[in-house]
Amino acid sequence: MLIKELTKEKYDIIGYPRLVRLNPNIPWKTRGNGAVSFLVGKGEGKKTKIGEIREKEVFSYETSSDDSNYDRLKEIVEQVIEEYAILGDENTNSGFVFFRNPPSYEVYLKTVRGIVSLKEVKELLDSSAWYFKGFKNGRGLIGATASVAWTPVRDRTFELITYRKKEKWGNPRFVDDVSTKKMDKIVSSTFDNYDYENHHNRLVPNSPCPVLYGVRGENPVDLFKAKSIVKSEKVDSWIIFETNQGTDDHLQEKNIRDIQPYDSVITQGVVSKEPFTLQGGHVVFEIKDETGFIDCAAYEPTKQFRKIVRKLIPGDMVEVYGGVRETPFTVNLEKIRVKMLVEKYEKVENPVCPVCGKHMKSIGRNQGYRCIKCGSKSNYPIVKRAERGLKPGFYEVPVCARRHISKPLKRIKRENGESKLNHKSF
Repeated sequence: MLIKELTKEKYDIIGYPRLVRLNPNIPWKTRGNGAVSFLVGKGEGKKTKIGEIREKEVFSYETSSDDSNYDRLKEIVEQVIEEYAILGDENTNSGFVFFRNPPSYEVYLKTVRGIVSLKEVKELLDSSAWYFKGFKNGRGLIGATASVAWTPVRDRTFELITYRKKEKWGNPRFVDDVSTKKMDKIVSSTFDNYDYENHHNRLVPNSPCPVLYGVRGENPVDLFKAKSIVKSEKVDSWIIFETNQGTDDHLQEKNIRDIQPYDSVITQGVVSKEPFTLQGGHVVFEIKDETGFIDCAAYEPTKQFRKIVRKLIPGDMVEVYGGVRETPFTVNLEKIRVKMLVEKYEKVENPVCPVCGKHMKSIGRNQGYRCIKCGSKSNYPIVKRAERGLKPGFYEVPVCARRHISKPLKRIKRENGESKLNHKSF
């Protein structure tokens, strides 16, 4: 809506609009915990098609001259938020900011990886923003500021987001599963399109918002082709965003001792307690390193991924990726890298008496074995090495459980080279 109003007023979009996801562990986050930002001005240089609004093409430009009417910009943004933001929802606390020069990239990193207070953001805005306004408790100013501060230093992806006609908002969506799967197979630079194991179309949001569907990918040109393949109800408008989705920007490597609630971490350790299943189907195991212990959990929504977790045994070395809950203090697994597996043995039969040549009998649970003829004892049965059903490599949660910002193994595989990476996606 905002881009529509800005282009109507003859403002040009410079570069791609940006959709930036923030720390996914914050308890007071919005559903997607994201913010949008864009550079506006009088466009100059090469122009690129980035969307359509009711069949009218929308372009972005390489550069701009800085002759914008900032007061009018402020009015437009404020009007759009007041008209379309659901401010009656207790979790909607919108905010917008204007910068002539963006804040430091470190502001983004701190917001995507930790907790940033509204107080410190307002101090930054007071000193460097041209204008800002928060609605209700104003917490949206944090995300808005981080979105402006983000630049794709490490990685970036794109998302083509389609929007519904207004009369369709809140009604069931139609996005064809068959064409989604076809697109997934044809346009290889896209990701997280369809969960084949759980029969879930990941393009489609769960909330009754104006979005019809979104296709995520590494190449904006390929997203045009993807859109042409997906069949759906009539699209009202669409825009391509540059994003930090699928980048793992939220993750930071830490020793167990240094992990804090609401962090997103990569930490390595040895499995120290056998995985066990809680009521509700959540699977929990403990790992340790030289600095401490921490529980790791594959919650019920991760579906088949829990089968992998259940195959771990004490002594296995793993690297876990995920967000940290405060209560219980646990790493909520997004993916896991099995680095080393210990050998596992299973009982074949009771030991044979070395004197009589007969099989011994069990004395009792964990009490060993005794020959009933001569009384000889043994503590150990005859065993063989068991198949683990698990190999070293990466394993990830299914598409239906993946966070927007988590990097799928499909992208990791492409970066590292297919032959160098064992992986399993559900």
